[in-house]
Order: sequence, then C-alpha cells, then structure tokens
Amino acid sequence: MKKSLSIITILFITLSVLAGCNFEKKEIYNIATASTGGTYYPIGVGMGQLWTEYYRDQNIKFNGQSSAGSVENIDLMKNGEADMSILQNLISTQAYEGSGVFEGNEYKDLRAIGMIWPNVEHFVIMNNKIDSGNISDIEGNSFSVGPQASGTEQSTLTMMEGIELDKSNIRPEYLGYDDTISSMRDGRLDGGSLPAGTPVSAITDMFASNLQASILEVTDEQLEQINSVANAWYPYTIEAGTYPRQEEDIQTIAQPNVLVATPEMETDFVYDLTKLLYENQEFMIGVHNSAREMKVETALEGLNTPLHAGAYKYFEEQGLDIPENLKPAELEEEAEKDE
Repeated sequence: MKKSLSIITILFITLSVLAGCNFEKKEIYNIATASTGGTYYPIGVGMGQLWTEYYRDQNIKFNGQSSAGSVENIDLMKNGEADMSILQNLISTQAYEGSGVFEGNEYKDLRAIGMIWPNVEHFVIMNNKIDSGNISDIEGNSFSVGPQASGTEQSTLTMMEGIELDKSNIRPEYLGYDDTISSMRDGRLDGGSLPAGTPVSAITDMFASNLQASILEVTDEQLEQINSVANAWYPYTIEAGTYPRQEEDIQTIAQPNVLVATPEMETDFVYDLTKLLYENQEFMIGVHNSAREMKVETALEGLNTPLHAGAYKYFEEQGLDIPENLKPAELEEEAEKDE
C-alpha cells in the first residue's frame, strides 16, 4: 500500500512539474514539389525558406520536399503528407474537376494560391534524330516521358495525343530531369520531356557540357491540336541566350504552374503567405530566375481551380478582377451565415 502511494506521489509531482513547463508547439508545413533537377524543387525550397524566416519567432517551419511531381503531389495532399504543393495547371484542373487521369476521383478541396510562373515545355532530343525540328521528331525514338505518376508524364502524353502519337510510337522511359540528360549523354536515350521554368538546370547542363542535342519547337498548328485535347497551353518563346550556346529563339509552349493548398489552412494564415510570396520577388529570383515572372498582375492567368479564401482576400485588396469561377465556396458559405 505504501509502495503504491509513493508511486502515485511521484507521478503527481512529475505531472505538476511538466504542467509548469512552457513547451512551444512547433508546426511544420510540407510543400510537395517534383524531382530535384527541375524548377519545382528549388522554388518550393525557396518559398519554405522565405516563410520560415518570417515565422521563426512563432516556431513555424516550411519544408520543400521532392516528389515524382504533380500527380503524386495530389495523393500526398489527400493523404495528409503535404499541406501545399506546386502543380501543373493541367493537373490542378483535372484533379478539381475529376477529369483526365483523375476521372471519377475529383478533389474538390483543392484551392489555388496563384499562378507562380509558366511551366515551359522542353522536348529535347539528340541532334542526329532531328528531322523537322518540331516535337513530331520524337516518333520512333527512345524518349523519357517523365517519372511515373508525375505531371510531366501526364502533360507529355496529352501533348503527344494532340499530335496523334502515343507510347506505342516511341520507346518510353520514365526518368527524372538529371537522369534524362545523363542517359542521353551515355547513349542510352534519344530524348526526353523536361517541362519547367527557364532556365532548367538539367538543360543548362546539357548545353554547357556540349551534348549534341537540341530543344524541339512547337508549331502553331501543333499548339491548336494540343489545346483541342486539353486547353491549358499558350505560345512561349525561349529567348536566345537563355541556355549556353543557344544562339536563336526557340518557339515552344507553356502552361501555368499553380501553388495550391486546402481549406484546412486558415484564411488569415494563407493571406499572409500569399502576401509574403508576391511581395518578395527579389528573394525568389535569387532562388531561381523563373521567379522573375512571379507577379501579382499575372497571378490569376490560366487558373481554373478556385482560389483559397486567403489568396482571394489578398488579390481582391490588390485590385485584381477575379473571375467568378475562382471564388472559393467558403466565402459564399460565410456570406450566407452573415445574412
């Protein structure tokens, strides 16, 4: 009996001491990106650094994490393994609508924070495989369509469908950006799809190392055909000098990259994150040059996914004309409660 009382006394004293301690709650938010050789990863890491520094005194941290890309990022968010992610506009739209690869599996909790930079299509191929100089030249060659379950794979296959090609017309591989260029250098691969903001580090390496390969162009007719499958792209010029030894402009296409979250993140919190991101462009340009196109004025371009209430609040304050389809359901619910 005395032994039991002694144990109870010790437990009581221990709990009392613990109750007097001030344990800080550390919050960690994960930002899903893509493979390390592209643009998603450095931008995601950079955003995490920006936000972590701002919230340092509140012990809140943001981590940019690598992934297979946009399609896997949706799964990571659904499973609670990521709080935010960077997605191709095509994947964000399909996931919200339940179309394309997400047919019958819609994700209505997806909320956009904004278009952060254009995702520029880079179809690269060895020079000895070039015929027309446009993306139809991938036919009959070994070609990486991107990692499986990635946005790269889905957008590449969509573009191929637009020009009446599919996997049966190539020898498909499923490689990340750095591995694609390494395999081309080793003679094991003819080309690959590497969509990202310019300049793409893996492609910079391709040109700088004097690999005899080029970026294929996309014609106006091909753009029209591709958009007839999924209306997500627009013309984009990779200006001469973007890459080493690139002496002429390259005509390709691009689609928006979208930063997304869910309504579980509080409105005021996301408002602050949005404001910090768009008002610290110089910091983000220091992370990656593609951030030069990260502007408030273009933050809604091409978006089809409703905005997060916090982002909506920020862009409304900035005087942007926000389309009705981007208004989040949460705002409508709040308005109904106030009536």
